Formats: sequence, C-alpha cells, structure tokens
Amino acid sequence: MGVRNYLIEGVSGTGKTTVATELQQRGYHVIHGDRELAYRGDPCTGEPLIGFRHEQEDVAFVHRQHLWHVGKVRSLAADKSHPVSFFCGGSRNSHHFIDLFDAVFVLEIDRETLENRLAGRPEDEFGGRPAERDLVLHLHATREDIPANATTIDATRPLAAVVDDILSKCRRAG
Repeated sequence: MGVRNYLIEGVSGTGKTTVATELQQRGYHVIHGDRELAYRGDPCTGEPLIGFRHEQEDVAFVHRQHLWHVGKVRSLAADKSHPVSFFCGGSRNSHHFIDLFDAVFVLEIDRETLENRLAGRPEDEFGGRPAERDLVLHLHATREDIPANATTIDATRPLAAVVDDILSKCRRAG
C-alpha cells in the first residue's frame, strides 16, 4: 500500500473537486476519481455498460452505475512514490477498496448552501439538471452514500480552512 492514502467524499456540490485542486496547488498528489477512475458499470459485477448514454437514462440509474476501476484504485494506492495521496470523488463500489485508505473524509454542507451551489452548475455537470439536483438533495438528506466511519469536514468554511482541517486530521492520523 502507498505510504498514506486518503479518500475525500461527499455528495455532488460539496466541494470535492475544489478541495482536490487546492491540495494539488499545495503540492500534494491527488487523484480526481470522478475524472481519472470513473466509468458506468454494473455495481454487482463491475462490467462496463455498453451503449450507455447519460441523457437517456434515469438519474437514479446513472448514479448507481457510477463506479471506479477497482484495479486502478488498488494500483494507485500501492504506489509508494508519493508520501501522501488524496483520492477525491465518489463511487458506488467503494466497498471494494475502502480498506486501502488510512482515513475517509466526508465534506458536509447545509441544505441551503448545497441548493445554491447546485443552482449555479451548468446542465452538463452532474447536479446541473433539475432531476439530478433532486437526487443530490435526497442523498444529502438520507446520507445513504456516505461511507461508514468517515470523518466529517465542515465544507461551508473558506477553502483554505477546509483543506487545513483535512491536513491537520491527516497529521494526527499518521
């Protein structure tokens, strides 16, 4: 396993990509899971969906099929060339690799902040269409996609404070 591996999770709109970018700017190794590892697949078998078209599918279906390539996650987590790696994003198959992480952080914001952030999203970004916003708000309320034993991070604060909090918790865990 890599020296230290951390997962940063949260529903769409909580700031995972923004936090990932800030960590990169501070010199940390970051894997943007939703860009680098994600694909649409069967959550039971991991088999990729053939002929998948996002705009033709039910929003809940699309969400359930958002997976990360387990082999790639394992390979990246095993890479010892970085003292710390942050994996940022969410997947519906994280139970296949969550054991690789030294800690899991979940970005949390209040409903009003989430609604405001989602309202500003373009339609081609998940959460930008009304049905997607409704699903994200449902997931926020139910917390059904939140990994067990995750450490909550208040992501309503300024970005620097959010990242400083994550890094502080990483130092204490290490």
